[in-house]
Amino acid sequence: MTVSSKRMITYPAPEGAAGNSDYTVRVRQDQGEWQPLFCYNVKVDMHDVRNASMVYFDCAGAVEVEVTKNYGDIRSVEIRPVSAGIHGVVNENRVTFTLDGPRKLSFEVNGDRFHNLHIFANPIEEDAPNPADPGVVVVQPGRHQTDELQQLVSREGSVLYFESGMHVLEQPKLHIPSGMTVYIAGGAVVAGAFVCDHVQDVTIRGRGVIYMSDFEKTTYYRTVEILFSRNVQIEGIIAIDPPHYTVLVGKSEHIKINNIKSFSTRGWSDGIDMMASSHVDVDDVFLRTSDDCIAIYGSRWDYQGDTRDVRVRNSVLWADVAHPMNVGGHGNHEKGDIVENILFENIDVLEHHEPQPYYWGCMSINCGDNNTVRNVTYRNIRVEPFELGQLIDIRVLFNPKYNPCPGYRVENILFDNIVYNGPCDNPSVVAGFDESRIVKGVMFRNVRINGRHLLHPESGNIRVGEHAYDVEFT
Repeated sequence: MTVSSKRMITYPAPEGAAGNSDYTVRVRQDQGEWQPLFCYNVKVDMHDVRNASMVYFDCAGAVEVEVTKNYGDIRSVEIRPVSAGIHGVVNENRVTFTLDGPRKLSFEVNGDRFHNLHIFANPIEEDAPNPADPGVVVVQPGRHQTDELQQLVSREGSVLYFESGMHVLEQPKLHIPSGMTVYIAGGAVVAGAFVCDHVQDVTIRGRGVIYMSDFEKTTYYRTVEILFSRNVQIEGIIAIDPPHYTVLVGKSEHIKINNIKSFSTRGWSDGIDMMASSHVDVDDVFLRTSDDCIAIYGSRWDYQGDTRDVRVRNSVLWADVAHPMNVGGHGNHEKGDIVENILFENIDVLEHHEPQPYYWGCMSINCGDNNTVRNVTYRNIRVEPFELGQLIDIRVLFNPKYNPCPGYRVENILFDNIVYNGPCDNPSVVAGFDESRIVKGVMFRNVRINGRHLLHPESGNIRVGEHAYDVEFT
């Protein structure tokens, strides 16, 4: 770990970490000494898996970044999200630019979004565990018997501290007891998964990487599972290529997920999925996934009940496959569930690509299984040009692949200050299913598509179908 006098921290990668040589990246503060960053290899896009790059560091205040493209010429550079307002200065094969503080960015040369460089400038950590403190169990790099780690925790401490270096969990799922903190230090790479099952007051945090590319898809391991638990926090970690979801929240409450970054390339490798859960707060995440980035459901599998009071804010969503934001698809079809009080706020959508029209929608409410979806707000959402899909999909529907019966009702949906600049060939849809399974109360307030303020559906290529009522534009 290297700490500059201006509050910048860089982390050398451990020997054996999977690197990518497409770019060379350095950072500095206040014209100080340049610090090199290790470029990790991250695979992207399930349909055509390709190798992209990723770097990370921590900072407080402005940071100058230098990126050198090691192969080929630079004809153009784009740094996204566009809302960050960052423009690079190109000098032959080198680009420099300045960050005003912590950011999550995609650096793209010559329009290539699939061999790009992801730059994660984290905030400086607060109250990180000290490995010398009592109750901190330090795990040295190496191969670990998972049951032995669990015994160490129960006997000796309340913090399990993975030091910088390569770690392999021989039995890949580590079950975390109540009251425990798992800390993955910057520069650590852990091959394994973490499970919170019927526990409370658990924290999983750090600046390190959870690396899952070597696990077969058929294991369906998730980076973190939170099951029948409460008061669980996840902060700061990076997940690379989990076989299934990055985070599963099942029948749990009071969950906080902050500043995680994730890449996935497998079937059903969603970002954060929540089922039958409440009081879930997702903040400042970057999810580049090969299925839904965020999915909010009622009942599914063993997790039965309503879902409510969910906030997803200040984040960057990149769906190489499926939806960036998806609500309402699953529930208890025999009685129907309530999915309510959902907020998506201050979000940049960098991609939406879905070959199957039935699963289109950057902002999607696909209400099935007798569910009622209500009180959903999309506020301050910026959608950049995407490859294939549609902007909005609000439907009560019957999907025979997943739903034994249609949804029941969608009501009280607000789109407030939405901006999209790009092609709008596939119409957005607002539609109910039949006379008794309707959509009611959808407000479009200050929605702008290609600079045009939408005051009626035709101006935004929005199709208001049958059994949809009280759809308004202001």
